[in-house]
Amino acid sequence: MKFNATLRSVQGTSASRRLRNAGRVPAIVYGGKAQPLNIELDHNEIYHALRKEEFHASILSMELDGKAEQVLLRSVQWHPYKQLVLHVDFQRVDASKAITTKVPLHFLNGENSPAVKVGKSVISHLLTELEVSCLPADLPVSIEVDLQNLEAGSTVHLADITLPKGVTFVPRGGEASPALATAPIKAGGADSEDEAAPAAPAAPEAPAAE
Repeated sequence: MKFNATLRSVQGTSASRRLRNAGRVPAIVYGGKAQPLNIELDHNEIYHALRKEEFHASILSMELDGKAEQVLLRSVQWHPYKQLVLHVDFQRVDASKAITTKVPLHFLNGENSPAVKVGKSVISHLLTELEVSCLPADLPVSIEVDLQNLEAGSTVHLADITLPKGVTFVPRGGEASPALATAPIKAGGADSEDEAAPAAPAAPEAPAAE
């Protein structure tokens, strides 16, 4: 994906406020061997780009002064209650060096799984993204998790799926194969075995004392 940027000559809180009032967004590009660059973006363009999932997990082409540079989105600062982008951080990408970033998970075929069709279970997505390491050319837009064979009472772990070629999971103090989705056995309801047991007869009343 591409986006346009312009060099930003002024800095500071007042300058950033003036930029935002003019429909522009202050941003920065850092990393690599070059010095950090202060840039500005068109608010409408970057706002709509940020609404696309692939903009968050793709190598981006930044058009700056007639030249294209490969970057990765690193962070976005939003207004606390308005639909306004306040600041954006990008990192330069070296095609020969691995990058570490988060990639969204796409869960497929859950509605066709035995857990849902037979067990009437509700599948819980325990993770929505994975932190991975790979070369820029191998970075996937998303990682698919097929739930077609998920049974009620079962859990899908990272070890149960195949990551895209060249992509490795980066554990952060947790287990090497975290749980991705689970389908707990449905409690109660018409399918419950407890309802099959007949109710015990009431005990006879004791005769009244004379």
